[in-house]
Amino acid sequence: MDNCVFCKIVKGEIPAEKIYEDDKVISFMDSFPRQEGHTLIIPKEHFENIFELPEDIASHVLKIGKLVASKIKEKLKCDGLNFVQSNGEAAGQVVMHYHMHILPRYKGRDEGGAEHAMTSEIYEYKPGEGEIARIAELLKF
Repeated sequence: MDNCVFCKIVKGEIPAEKIYEDDKVISFMDSFPRQEGHTLIIPKEHFENIFELPEDIASHVLKIGKLVASKIKEKLKCDGLNFVQSNGEAAGQVVMHYHMHILPRYKGRDEGGAEHAMTSEIYEYKPGEGEIARIAELLKF
């Protein structure tokens, strides 16, 4: 897709702090993180949502999600993680390229609970200059 920001990342037209890549998926740091270590996983091929996603790609995304989540937990010492995936504008999907968020959670830092707490005014994460790149380097495979 010509105007898809994630397709442009796959093609190397837009830079991203990649932490994992294989022939089917890329995992990279979210450019607008809700939490330290907020990471995305996308298929390289464009699929708008889970309904278009072939089963083999869906299972690979989850497999790599588990791998990336384990690395995040090990390196960032988070207390838990949310896997968040939205389908369609009504569900809050902004980029119309299938993607899954991995959101590390920290007790006492973001009030815990469901992913909705990440978008509340209770906790606002603003990374310092170079922080996303530093975390990406820590998480790279």
